[in-house]
Amino acid sequence: MANHLGREGVVKLSSTTIGELRNYSLAQSSDVVEHSTIGDTFRTRKATMRSWSVSGDLYWDETDAGQLTLTVGSSVTVNLYPEGADSTDTYYSGGGIVTKFDISAAFDGMVEGSITIEGNGTLSVLTV
Repeated sequence: MANHLGREGVVKLSSTTIGELRNYSLAQSSDVVEHSTIGDTFRTRKATMRSWSVSGDLYWDETDAGQLTLTVGSSVTVNLYPEGADSTDTYYSGGGIVTKFDISAAFDGMVEGSITIEGNGTLSVLTV
């Protein structure tokens, strides 16, 4: 298995790269319901609804086309490339809704942003 550096990653909204990205996280989860019956010695469960989200931190840049797409409440297509976007690289793609875009600053630091995109439907695993 190949090891990859975080700097190889790319996050795009449709085909537009989010610039000045410092870090990102893709979270996937599934709800479960118990499926145990009388006589079972261990609890059993079944997966029900699945969900996913992408969050990240960036240096704010009011001229970056990717950041300009991050309007809270807007629908976007997220393409997340953990190992880069070269031929045969794996990436994740799905529709989502921008639910958070915070901007913060300190007198001794950079102007920074924090984003969250909640998945709206299936997250596909694809190859470039």
